[in-house]
Amino acid sequence: MNHAADSTRCLERILESDALSVLNPADATLFTTRLKTHFDTLFTHYVEVYGHQYDCYYHLHQLVKNLAEGFAQRDGRLREQDDRTLANPLWYRSEQEAGMACYVDLMGPTLADLHDKIPYFKALGITYLHLMPLYEAPAGDSDGGYAVSDYRKVNPQLGTMAELKDLADALQQAGIRLVLDFVFNHTSDEHTWAKAALAGDTYYQNFYYLFEDHAQVQQYETTLREIFPQVRRGSFTFNETLQKWVWTTFNSFQWDLNYSNPAVFNAITAEMLFLANIGCSALRLDALAFIWKEMGTDCENQPLAHTLIRAFNACLQIAAPAVVFKSEAIVHPDEVVKYIDKKECQLSYNPLLMALLWNSLATRKTRLLTRSMKKSFAIAPDTTWINYLRCHDDIGWTFDDAIAQQAGINPHDHRYFLNQFFTGRFEGSFASGVPFAENPSNGDCRVCGTLASLCGLERGLAAGDKNQIDTALARIQLLYGIAFSIGGIPLLYSSDELGLLNDHSYRDDDTRWHDDRWVHRVAITESQISLALGERTPDNLTEQSQQEVFAMFQHMLATRKAHPVFGDARTQILDTYNDHTFACLRVSDNGQKLMVIANFSEQAQTINGDILTVAQRAPATDLLGEAVLSGNEPDITLNGYQLQWWLFS
Repeated sequence: MNHAADSTRCLERILESDALSVLNPADATLFTTRLKTHFDTLFTHYVEVYGHQYDCYYHLHQLVKNLAEGFAQRDGRLREQDDRTLANPLWYRSEQEAGMACYVDLMGPTLADLHDKIPYFKALGITYLHLMPLYEAPAGDSDGGYAVSDYRKVNPQLGTMAELKDLADALQQAGIRLVLDFVFNHTSDEHTWAKAALAGDTYYQNFYYLFEDHAQVQQYETTLREIFPQVRRGSFTFNETLQKWVWTTFNSFQWDLNYSNPAVFNAITAEMLFLANIGCSALRLDALAFIWKEMGTDCENQPLAHTLIRAFNACLQIAAPAVVFKSEAIVHPDEVVKYIDKKECQLSYNPLLMALLWNSLATRKTRLLTRSMKKSFAIAPDTTWINYLRCHDDIGWTFDDAIAQQAGINPHDHRYFLNQFFTGRFEGSFASGVPFAENPSNGDCRVCGTLASLCGLERGLAAGDKNQIDTALARIQLLYGIAFSIGGIPLLYSSDELGLLNDHSYRDDDTRWHDDRWVHRVAITESQISLALGERTPDNLTEQSQQEVFAMFQHMLATRKAHPVFGDARTQILDTYNDHTFACLRVSDNGQKLMVIANFSEQAQTINGDILTVAQRAPATDLLGEAVLSGNEPDITLNGYQLQWWLFS
């Protein structure tokens, strides 16, 4: 097949049809320009997945109609946002960007209330607000909102779609970008499509993976891993109404979508464009590693999953180019980086950095962190990392076993140690985490807990020990100080900025007690915000620590924003020749250099001064303190848990 000729002829036929009839002449001209620019990419990916089906070109024609309809619904404000983004496509590489993720009800508690929190976000330095799933979902357990019943309706307990659009406008006026979740691997079993399937509509039954033959299910199961073994075993649920097995990777009420059906791709694209037209700057691609199923594989990170995401990306470039994708691939590091590309996901969570920062905190050793970052941190200069320490989810230890073994570490035993350490089961641990998804077959688990509780603040406050408290605060600064400076957008999880502790009240909630992730999904009160903003004075050690953490984050973010080298700059991971310390060098295009040095031990550590040769032994100032370097020092000393940001002259 002459691909170029086929793509060109296909586009000509689409443009000769009524596909753009929904657009006025001016809109049709702009849409056609973008369509011509990106159609070959879309065509290539779409045909790769669906070209073997007899009706592929019919569905491709319908997809373009969907794109035209989505573009038509994009108002003038969003068209201006498109223009600004096209003029500054690498906005996400800027040192000015700093994010926060939160649940509406834990911060608001409604969308209307979030308007009043904008001054709080701005005081902290937030420019990017990720609202966790807020769509209509089943009552009770909805996997924290990730079981979506209607993408076009807001959970009525949080507000309305009109209020969400109003909030998007208000955030934009305040210089804060809105980020939303695109939950596209599955819907809830209460979604309109699922209800139609349950009612016997074969068209919508083909939207999901349904099996009558249990032997076929068992054949798939032999190569699949269990995601929530503490809730149920396997990846399929038998539905009594259908008398069929439904593919349910996560929970029995979350039905996996069947992307081998082009009608599913088209339908979910329409939902994606609806979300884009709310006014967001980015969509987080939830569970993207699971979207393509292939018998005999683990059905994760399959090549056609990447093809589908690139097709979705092309759709956005045509209809809503202001919106970028954020990858949520919590998988092997070698697989994570495969999703990061300007034509796939421009942004990506950095689960490896997250896991290994916690690892270094537990072990006081940095060899695994340094070796792993040397291998996996570098990505294309037109993409960026989202660097985080906590999120709504658990902590899983997704480091590279091969690198661990090279460092003399037994991966299985080490993960067991980390789980024991951060759940407080290891003697001498400072952490107060909670185990999550413990597998009764092999004893494996993941870890839950707030930043502060995992860093030892909970134990320090319980003991009323100021030394323990100060040490916990130093650990918090150490972890986030690296996330703020190593390169990428730092993303705080709400409650981190106040050093809030675990909340065990979920155990008294019939819909939450079985999901230990709720221990770190902590509500923020008006009183805590008032305290952070200095509107009242602290009454006790707990409040004093909250105020100190907020002030610490304010200072670090303000410092970051004052120096472009924290933004669009190259990162070089350095050898310190001290197993307790970590270092990296940032170099901007104009030659500005910043060296980050961190001590993961309670004890003072010394680094050979030869490390300064990476900056030609130029004089430097520590942006986090008052220290200076002449450049001729024989060594550099760091106190316990100290972080240094050396800006070279």
